[in-house]
Amino acid sequence: MAKEPNSAGRVSGFVEGREVRVGKSYNRGADATFGPSAVRLRGPQGLQRYLLNGLMPSERFIGADTTIVAFGSCFANNISNYLNDLGFNVATKRDTIAYISKMGDGMVNTFAIRQQFEWAWNNVVPKADLWRGYNAEEFGYDEAVRLKTAELFDAADVFIITLGLSEIWYDEVTGEVFWRTPPDDKLDPTRHKFRLAEFDESYENLKAIHSLIRERKPEAHIVFTVSPIALAATFRAIPCIVANTESKAILRAALGKMLRERQADDDKLFYFPSYEIVTEAFRHQFGADRRHLHSHVLDLNMKAFERYFCKTELDDARLSKVYTAAITLDKELGGDTASIKLKEMREAKATKRAALIARKKSGADKSDRFTRVKTKTSTKAERIASREARIAKRASAAQP
Repeated sequence: MAKEPNSAGRVSGFVEGREVRVGKSYNRGADATFGPSAVRLRGPQGLQRYLLNGLMPSERFIGADTTIVAFGSCFANNISNYLNDLGFNVATKRDTIAYISKMGDGMVNTFAIRQQFEWAWNNVVPKADLWRGYNAEEFGYDEAVRLKTAELFDAADVFIITLGLSEIWYDEVTGEVFWRTPPDDKLDPTRHKFRLAEFDESYENLKAIHSLIRERKPEAHIVFTVSPIALAATFRAIPCIVANTESKAILRAALGKMLRERQADDDKLFYFPSYEIVTEAFRHQFGADRRHLHSHVLDLNMKAFERYFCKTELDDARLSKVYTAAITLDKELGGDTASIKLKEMREAKATKRAALIARKKSGADKSDRFTRVKTKTSTKAERIASREARIAKRASAAQP
């Protein structure tokens, strides 16, 4: 971005051909990327310019013969369904044995994901009873399941891994982490404990996951995402909304550090910003439960992934149309109501203030106040006279 001082002492720069004021004296660097206004973000090119730029691969690498393994939290399951419907080879959708297939969106913390790689490839078996299904059914550590999981990992050309939350339940005796909250009939308060996974732990888990994949699959592509779906509940004595913010921030920060360190030497490692697309591009992205995405929001995420990762005919022009349509629906749901209402209130206030100033300058305001006082006094006198007349009439009627 070219910059030069202007007459006001500020620095002028050019972003997308338009001059902008970028500061009075502090350095912004030659390659600063500025945050967009609401209008620019929600424009036809807003998705590509402000949410995907610099993150996407230069060439698409998912084709008809590509084997995909996707698991973790909700985005992995959603993209699995979407790619499977398009006819791509999503191995975890065609398998019914491995836990990563049965629990595709149920391994939501970094410990659970790491466990699957270490168990499948290195035969690291947990000591405690950690793994259970959606209905609390016990999965255990069946050798046939382990071998099937290793088979899926060995065949994978692309790994799509989604991170969900940082709040974890663990076995205090072994230190091992559960996939989910222990079921009521198995909960042992003396050893089953709850805590928040710290940044350093999450970061170490992510490094280990990346290293495990690279040791066995050096040519595979890896795509990490963070789920935008909020916590349904927290086990901490704070509001769930606040707990969710911290939980997501830990994951995103730990993932960001790992990516910054590893992408320099790994050109097949990517981050897809599903979290940012949902939370930043839309204002009414969720249904009434504040957890389930509207279909147009989910579809945009899927289309954006397809455009940059999959060998299909979907291009920039089509993606822009999908984005514009999704933003239009968001507006119809009330996406711009607050800003429009605020603008109207400010304009009404400014108009009222301007009229007041004009009246004061013309002297009309003083005359208006005199008229209002006079009218008020006359009205009061009329009410008193009317009341006295009613009293006199009642007194007269009461006389014999």
